Amino acid sequence: FDYDYTVNSLLPGYSAQYLVEKFIGEGSFGKVAKCRNLSTNQEVAVKISKPTRRDAGLDEISALAKITKLDADKYGLIKFIERFEYRHHICIVYELLDQSLLDFMKARKHRPLLIHEIRSIARQLLISLKGLKEINMAHCDIKPDNIMLVNHASEPFRVKLIDFGLTKKPEDIEPGTTMQNIQYRAPEVILGLPLDERVDMWTVGYVLAWLYTGFHIHPADSEYIVIRALTMRQGMPDQELLDQAWFTDIFFTVTEDESTRVWRLNTPEEQFKLTGYDGQVSCGSMSFDDLIQFYQDKTKIREVEMFINLLRQMIEIDPNKRITPEEALKHSFFTMEQPSADSEKSNSQESASPEVHQQPKTTTVPQETAAAPQEKTVKEDVLQQQEATKRNSQSPPLLKINVQIGLPHSNFENIHIRDCMFPPHCNQNGVSIHRGSCRQGGWINSITIPKK
Repeated sequence: FDYDYTVNSLLPGYSAQYLVEKFIGEGSFGKVAKCRNLSTNQEVAVKISKPTRRDAGLDEISALAKITKLDADKYGLIKFIERFEYRHHICIVYELLDQSLLDFMKARKHRPLLIHEIRSIARQLLISLKGLKEINMAHCDIKPDNIMLVNHASEPFRVKLIDFGLTKKPEDIEPGTTMQNIQYRAPEVILGLPLDERVDMWTVGYVLAWLYTGFHIHPADSEYIVIRALTMRQGMPDQELLDQAWFTDIFFTVTEDESTRVWRLNTPEEQFKLTGYDGQVSCGSMSFDDLIQFYQDKTKIREVEMFINLLRQMIEIDPNKRITPEEALKHSFFTMEQPSADSEKSNSQESASPEVHQQPKTTTVPQETAAAPQEKTVKEDVLQQQEATKRNSQSPPLLKINVQIGLPHSNFENIHIRDCMFPPHCNQNGVSIHRGSCRQGGWINSITIPKK
């Protein structure tokens, strides 16, 4: 029954016929087509579900029955037009939006946003969460793919939430339910705690951190690595919380005597013995202090500090302590006196660096004793090492440098690294780079160069 729709296919809706002009998205659910309403000549987006995903399509329609009670423009939600079924495919017609935040960031090579741009997006997403909470719904799948710019040319950084296929009433979400992309997965999902709309606050916070840095602030190779990175940045969860969680013993070991019962996080070696999965963190986890220092324009330090203060409360490990949308919208980050966007752009242009943000100072997982801080810049070190290698015909031993403040990989384009101590995530211009996002303009966390 799976009909293969093509460009110029005609979809007969209840209120109009829709001509498929091109396909603009595809996933496990089916396809999204840019179509034209032949009655009004209006461009729309039609989500065409696979027959095998019929239940998901029906779930989304059920969620839309409640969501359409909200003003889509006021609460930053994609506007629903109509739904119909054609050749066993459930078709949902929405307003046509511009591009996702994921595509937007890819197009700008993951260059971080300015603080006033982050404030604009943050406020809108919190209003969306407030609206969903008012109708007792949780989105459950917020991520950059599901946040769309409405029309960036005419309305810069105006965004809307899309994709309500996993949206549920909080009371219908059972503990232990697997949801959310692992990179944006809330700790209560991983630990098996009671779940509700607070999972959305976590993911919005994490998305804002991603927009602020241009990369993910902790690794997500596995759920254990996520939990380990979170405890490194934010400390151990409360013992009472771990006692309540269903899956605590997957990641933690309890020690107890007659009077005390204490959970401790498994070491990577213990985790490997328990699960067979490598528990070594592949890259650094940024602390909140690192995040404050990340922003280069120091005239904005007060705003940056307020943003990181808000972020701390949005990505609080304990959902019971996490800030609510109503509280967040009253935070000083939004209520403080703010300079104009033109002023910030002017300051950023006057900066000595072409980027407004500093290159990240990462807090790496302690696997070995850290090297003493280098007085010289990393680039100077590399250049000196390169000259030393030219003078020495013998193969010198290798030295791994942990770059405390990374450098854009383009700065190393003329430097050849002979070998690497660990398998690199990628290799560009002969440089071994230990940073998964460097292909999209990320930063080098560690490199290996010949030792003097």
